[in-house]
Order: sequence, then C-alpha cells, then structure tokens
Amino acid sequence: MDTLTSMKVFHTAVTNGSFSEAGRVLGMAPSSVSRQISALEDHLGVQLLNRSTRQLHLTEAGETYHDRVINILQSVEDAAVAVTELESRPRGLLRINVPVTFGRRHVAPFFAAFMQAYPEVEIEATMTDNLVNIIEEGADLVIRIGELQDSSLIARKLAPNKRVIAASPEYLERYGEPLTPSDLADHVALTYRRQAGPDIFHFDGPRGVEHVRMRSILHVNNGEAIVPAARAGLGLVLLPTYVVGRDIQMGRLRPVMTDFLASPTALDTGIYAMYPPNRHLSPKVRAFVDFLLERYGSPPYWDVADPSHD
Repeated sequence: MDTLTSMKVFHTAVTNGSFSEAGRVLGMAPSSVSRQISALEDHLGVQLLNRSTRQLHLTEAGETYHDRVINILQSVEDAAVAVTELESRPRGLLRINVPVTFGRRHVAPFFAAFMQAYPEVEIEATMTDNLVNIIEEGADLVIRIGELQDSSLIARKLAPNKRVIAASPEYLERYGEPLTPSDLADHVALTYRRQAGPDIFHFDGPRGVEHVRMRSILHVNNGEAIVPAARAGLGLVLLPTYVVGRDIQMGRLRPVMTDFLASPTALDTGIYAMYPPNRHLSPKVRAFVDFLLERYGSPPYWDVADPSHD
C-alpha cells in the first residue's frame, strides 16, 4: 500500500464529504476511493470514518489522524516547493570555456556584475582557442566562434561574427585607401595566422568571391596581438569586429572596402553559447547566457557607432 497516496485520498474524501465527490476530484471511481480508505484503516487497525448512504463522519481516531495528515501533506507540498525554488535559482559552480580574445574582451569584464546579480553562483573559467570536449572537460557552457557545425550540443547565438578590413587613418593617408581587391597589391598586411600557409584575404562583392594573396609583414597566432601594429600604421588587418570594434569607434582604425563582405562563407558564422542537451537546462547556465545577451545587445555593442562602452 502507498501510504502517502492513501492519506491524500482520505483527506480528499473528508474535505469533500463523500466518496463520489472525492472520486470526481481525484479522477477515480468511488469504489476505488472506498478501497483505498478501507486499506488504510486495515493498515492502521482503526476505523477512521463512519459511512452513511449520503455522508461521511470522522470517528474520534479519524479526527486525530486527519489533523496529522493535514500537516504531513502540507510538509510534502512545502518540500516540493522548496526543491523547485532551489532548482529555479541560479546557484553553484558554473564552469565555462571561452576563446582567449573574445573571453578577455567580452566575457570576463561581465563576471563581477553577473556574480553581484547572482551571489550564489561561483565561476570557473578557462580561456583557450583549442576546441574542448564539453562533456570530457566537465564544462557547463562553452562559447564557440565561427561556422555552426552539426553537434549534439544546444546552441544559442550571442552575436554575429562580422569581419572587416581596417587600417589606421595615418596609414590610409600615407598609402591611400583600397577600394577594390585589386587595390590591395599596393598594400601590406598584418595577419592573424593559426598555422603556416599563405596570407590570403577573401571577399564577396559585385564580381563574386575573390581571393587576394597579401604581403604580410607581421603574422601572429592571436588576432588581438596585431592590433597595436595596425594602430601604429604598419598595415591592413582583417579581423572580427569584436576585436577591432572599439578601435573603430574611437577612430584609431578605419574600416575600408565596406562594399565587400570579408571572409565570406556559405554557413552562418556567429558567436554561440553551447551547452549539453539536458532535459532541464541549469538555471545558472540560462542566467549567464541571458545576462550576456542583454549586455551585448542587438547589434552587439562592438558593432555600433556609439563609443560609450568601455
């Protein structure tokens, strides 16, 4: 016998005054209600109800038992509410993995505000440009940049991954502003390169996709590291706006060839928050992703003309 279920049936019968009404409330046949209560009485060894054709009356033992049952059922309901509230509140350790430059510029600066808003959350963050296995690493959340490939992970887009060609105003004044891919033959580049190979800029414009091999005088495996050289007027860079957006807003760099789409791809190239497809999304993960989306805005703050964001 399920004692808790029998208690619920007993309480419902008492509060509704009859087996038939209790059955209607519980979606049970009146005979099933009667059997549940009889089984409870047999289990306790006492009679709880005096039954008449039209009404139910509690015995003295039934009154005592019913008072306790009310408290027990309320405690069970309170326990369920407490667990639900606990699980709906962001809390505990949040493990995240983010790319180095994006993480340093657009994730880490928001840690303090997020933790002030959700003081029961602790953050353990790793920054690497190597792809990590979220399951093996035990991460709750990873941020990926680029083409969204097939994956068993759930993805939420945080922002587009827009890329531009830019140079300092001093460089453009000295060497002229390139307007088309063919103009790039007269310019030098500062390139982000993760592996050995030629430095090629890709464009999509009025004549379709074009590929231009650049003469690079500086190549580094971190895009952020070539920005100071671009500010100093050493050459052109092709970088995401999340890297150079602030420099463009402040006038330290100027985008060029804006009629051409830089580094085009057939797939969506965005910035994504990705997490395992759990049936119940962790409140701390949901809260962090929502927090970033609110802070980034649409379009993201690094793509707007207003330079007020620090």
